[in-house]
Amino acid sequence: MSIYIQQIEQLVVLQKVDSEMITLERILEEAPKQLQSLQEKRQYLEQQQGVIQEKIDVLMEQKGRIEGEIENDAQKVKKSKNKLMMVENTKEYHAMMREMDTMEKMNRMREEERSNLLADLSDLEGRKDALQKDIDALSETISAQQANLDQELAEKRTRLAELDKDKKKASEAVPAPILTRYNFIRDRIPNPVIVPVSEGVCKGCHVVIPPQTFIDLQKGEQILSCPNCLRIIFWERHFSGNE
Repeated sequence: MSIYIQQIEQLVVLQKVDSEMITLERILEEAPKQLQSLQEKRQYLEQQQGVIQEKIDVLMEQKGRIEGEIENDAQKVKKSKNKLMMVENTKEYHAMMREMDTMEKMNRMREEERSNLLADLSDLEGRKDALQKDIDALSETISAQQANLDQELAEKRTRLAELDKDKKKASEAVPAPILTRYNFIRDRIPNPVIVPVSEGVCKGCHVVIPPQTFIDLQKGEQILSCPNCLRIIFWERHFSGNE
């Protein structure tokens, strides 16, 4: 096997390693985003729950104020009833009765308001509990997916480490100038970087290479590039003949 063929084979190996490494690196970069939508949804639900809690806090404050007013007026009515037994004239009696009647009416209105508040609180608490169930379910899903993701990423990092060793081994088998050219091309054009030429056509850009370039390629003496797409090329018959 000629040195030329060995170099082509190592470049093909290097390209396969690089391609897999690029794929794995892209997965490692994109994989965490898989959980992003679920985490954003959980965050939104938690924000909604916070809004509901703020409403609950306001209603609880109103409930406390109303119950305080009810208790306060109830005590006043009770004291007035005790004093009523000691009233000596009709005018004072009727005045106290009107005052008690007013306070009792106010308390009935407050009781109705409290009843409405309790209904609203019950509704809000129900919505808050429902949101909590959704949050808990999402958290379980996120935890499970995170565990699977961590395992998957760990496996891919291990594979990357193996590929990195393969890449170094393949790179050492390629002369520095050729490796530099390979890396230069790889950084500037999409994969593949090294492609066969079949019937005078570059399989990278599907353009016919110049006749003289094809003649030189068939000699198998030097690493050549496609004049059109700049990819490294090799004559497929050279390579298949060594398989």
